Amino acid sequence: MTATQTQHKVVSKDEWLKARVAHLAAEKEFTRKRDELSRQRRELPWERVRKDYIFEGPNGPETLADLFAGRRQLIVYHFMLGPNWEEGCKSCSFLADHFDATQIHLAHRDVRFAVVSRAPLPRINAFQKRMGWRFHWVSAFATDFQRDYGVHFTTEELEAEVNYNYHEIRFGSEEAPGLSVFYKDEAGEIFHTYSTYARGLDSLAGTYHFLDLVPKGRDEDGLAFTMGWVRHHDKYADGYVLDPTATYEKPREMSGCCNHEEGA
Repeated sequence: MTATQTQHKVVSKDEWLKARVAHLAAEKEFTRKRDELSRQRRELPWERVRKDYIFEGPNGPETLADLFAGRRQLIVYHFMLGPNWEEGCKSCSFLADHFDATQIHLAHRDVRFAVVSRAPLPRINAFQKRMGWRFHWVSAFATDFQRDYGVHFTTEELEAEVNYNYHEIRFGSEEAPGLSVFYKDEAGEIFHTYSTYARGLDSLAGTYHFLDLVPKGRDEDGLAFTMGWVRHHDKYADGYVLDPTATYEKPREMSGCCNHEEGA
């Protein structure tokens, strides 16, 4: 289960302190650069959302405007849960384990957070209940929302390169992870302000930030797939064994075709 060696140089307290203070200067510079990058992000141009998206929510149909729930800012996480998938993506689930604790804080900074997947709502509800999450999660089954924001591809498109994370790549799944941000003005007009994908989602995973502090770090260097160690939180066990050669594998699909009304 280990990809990183932990043998390390051991020094006196004075030498340790000297090295730590030198590294602190680098950390402070990184913090300043991160703040500047965030400022530049906020200054990016916006695009007006012209489509009327209707999602299926826990209490009935919801528009994109409804997802704001009275706030001006909306963060949407595009969660990989396809219409026929047995369960959600393990990596998306790893990130989602961090979502609930943020809700009260975001709400008091004029931000609503919501999760969107292409799976029909009954399947979303069943997986959410299994995982014990409480965040707002809606189905985009009957809309182009996921496709329009770069996280859904057709089977035919996957035979060649697709545009994901702003460049053409080969991609192995019809669903992809991402995050999009929207703003609603006083007139009710909605604007798309930002989207990020792939490693841009690292900041959502508090566990990674904790791991970055410890000697072995994220311990992913020797893995064929960086997040190959991740499991759904109800599937870790004492006998858990990591296969470092395993690549990403999307969840299995359920037999039969998707029925949008299942479980209704």
